[in-house]
Amino acid sequence: MKLETDIKRIEELSQQRDDENWDFRCFLKRADLSVAKIDSIVHELYREVSAQIDCTLCGNCCKVMQPELTAGDAKKLASQHELATNDFQARFLHDNEDGKGFIFNAQPCPFLQNNRCSVYDNRPRDCRSYPHLHKRDFVFRMNQAYSNCSICPIVFNVYERLKQALWRTRRK
Repeated sequence: MKLETDIKRIEELSQQRDDENWDFRCFLKRADLSVAKIDSIVHELYREVSAQIDCTLCGNCCKVMQPELTAGDAKKLASQHELATNDFQARFLHDNEDGKGFIFNAQPCPFLQNNRCSVYDNRPRDCRSYPHLHKRDFVFRMNQAYSNCSICPIVFNVYERLKQALWRTRRK
């Protein structure tokens, strides 16, 4: 299966396949496969796909996502910019809606430069983990993957390959 890397095309295909992707999400939640088996397949697909995609050619996650930053993330970034943590927060962050942590006060990320993270060594934990496909319990995070299909070429391609590998009864 050829990888799709054009973000505009991925957005279009994700929109066209929205019902299908939701149906697959529902199928996978009820599938007669262990969580460990699904994780194993997702992790393998993630390794295969991510090895072929250069994130710096896209940077879409940094353009449209709102990662959650911890107090520790803010402190590291403030230190890198030689600012007091409170000054850094006032300049770049605001409180997250749930009252836990922070999010950037602007999009795209203020530290995205030429599709590269200018604070890469100190990037927030949420950014380090994105697109979260290496984590366990994929089946319990399906909404996240479903949502990220239109944002990230890696997620889109893993999801498409996962559908191809596991979905026995296709929507008509």
